[in-house]
Amino acid sequence: MIAARRRVWPVAVVGLATLHAAAAPPEERRPPTSLHFLQYGVALTSESVASQGDVCPPSATAPCILGPGLGATIRVGYRTRGPFYLGGAYQFTRHDSSNLLRLAILQQLRGEVRYYLDQGTRLMPYWLAGLGGCLYGNEWGVQTGGATTSLGGGIEFQASESAAVGAALAWRALLLRGWTDNASERRADRYFGFGLAHLITFELVLEIRDPLPRW
Repeated sequence: MIAARRRVWPVAVVGLATLHAAAAPPEERRPPTSLHFLQYGVALTSESVASQGDVCPPSATAPCILGPGLGATIRVGYRTRGPFYLGGAYQFTRHDSSNLLRLAILQQLRGEVRYYLDQGTRLMPYWLAGLGGCLYGNEWGVQTGGATTSLGGGIEFQASESAAVGAALAWRALLLRGWTDNASERRADRYFGFGLAHLITFELVLEIRDPLPRW
C-alpha cells in the first residue's frame, strides 16, 4: 500500500504542473516572417533647443532667432527581411523666432537608417541615425541652409498586420551657413562661415507596411 502511494504522488505532481501550464495565458508573440516591406507614414514632430550655439551666441544683442518648434515628418523607406530600415524623411517645423521672422520654418531632408532589436514580439525598440540637409527662413523662404545629422532611438508597436505606431527621441545637430538677419545680427559665423546648433526631437509615429513581392 505504501509503495502504491509513493508511485501516485509523482504522477499527481506532473499532472498538476501540466494543467497549470495549459491554463497560463500564452505570451503574445509576433509570428516569424521572411517578408520585406515598403514602409511609409507620418509623424507629429516636436523640437526643443538643447543649445542655440553659434546661431545665438552670448555676444548677440538681438533676441535668439531659433527657438522650439512643432511640425510634421513624412517618411518612406524599405524594411528589410533582417533588422534594418532604410529610408528618407522630409520634415518641416514652425519655430519661435522671437518675432524676428513672421513665420520661421525649418525644413529638413534626411536619409535615415534604423536597427531593430527584434525580440519576436509586437513591441520592438530600435536605434536610429540620419544625415541630410536643412533650410531655415521666413514663410518657406531661405535665409540660411546647411547640413543636419541625428542619433537616437525609438519603439514601435505592430498594431495590425499593416500598421505600426510608435515614438522616437533623437539628438539633432544643425550646421548652418552664416547669415545676417533682419535685426542686422550676424548668425552662425564661427567655423569658416558656418555655425552649430543642437536640437532634441520627439516624434509620435504612424506608419503603414506594404509587403513587397518575393525575390
